[in-house]
Amino acid sequence: MIITMPTTTTTAVAKRLIKLREEGGAVALGRVLTLLVVADANRADEAIDAANVASGEHPCRIIVLSRTTHADPHALDAEIRVGGDAGASEVVVLHAGERAMDHADTLVTPLLLPDAPIVAWWPGEPPADPAHDIVGAMAHRRITDAYGAADPHAALVQLAGSYSPGDTDLAWTRTTVWRGLIAATLDQPPFEPVRSARVEGVTGHPSLDLIGAWLAHVLRCPVEIVRTDDAPALTRVVLSRRSGDISLSRPTGKVAILSQPDQPDHRVALPIRELHECIAEELRRLDPDEMYGDVLTRGLAKVASA
Repeated sequence: MIITMPTTTTTAVAKRLIKLREEGGAVALGRVLTLLVVADANRADEAIDAANVASGEHPCRIIVLSRTTHADPHALDAEIRVGGDAGASEVVVLHAGERAMDHADTLVTPLLLPDAPIVAWWPGEPPADPAHDIVGAMAHRRITDAYGAADPHAALVQLAGSYSPGDTDLAWTRTTVWRGLIAATLDQPPFEPVRSARVEGVTGHPSLDLIGAWLAHVLRCPVEIVRTDDAPALTRVVLSRRSGDISLSRPTGKVAILSQPDQPDHRVALPIRELHECIAEELRRLDPDEMYGDVLTRGLAKVASA
């Protein structure tokens, strides 16, 4: 069910939510957090769909802030989505004018769940300093997505300069399975140091930068990043050791092949991760991701692009 409330206030929206709850149309009990989504109009629906799927694992109240070009810069239109249109959550979409967005914190405050953690997510262009952004300052965790930026690499560099504990980026989340497989492989004999590493993938994908930075940081070896225009996301990681190369290759974007010296090749299911999978993973933890912070602030400067 979708309820539209044109030219309204957040106080009126909060009262309508209470009325819906009293009527049994929405249940706030069991909501574990508030997810604040700051999205342009062209990204809002995709973000809502992903958050709705993730809410099956993390029941939450989703509040979407979307800037509009309304004739009245102070105008606020709202939608409330419950039931089948909201997954296991309540969704409140606020379409705010330019001046109204300047006070985004006061817009969302009446709608926050009491005594529940707050997570902020920017699906598109990330703010220059998430922790000091007007919405980010309210949040326990702040999720950006450099992949949605006009210049993903520049966005990562900016995020590295303004990093605060509690920040994370979905470009890092997309590498979780890759990092797990690589770490598991290196935990097997022979326990030789990695002399150099190479990361290959599509041009402009920030996950290449972050997995390269991770390798440079934890292995303390030179890392080269090779980009091509026709690759499906991250396609290959090669680690060079004295006994031979370890290669994890995913040419099709679905199945990876793990090759090691003196061992048969292994096929591993490694599909490109969906947006809702990444969001669900990040909502599992509300403590700072210290490894991400180290990789972003200390490892990123160590990688070289070709």
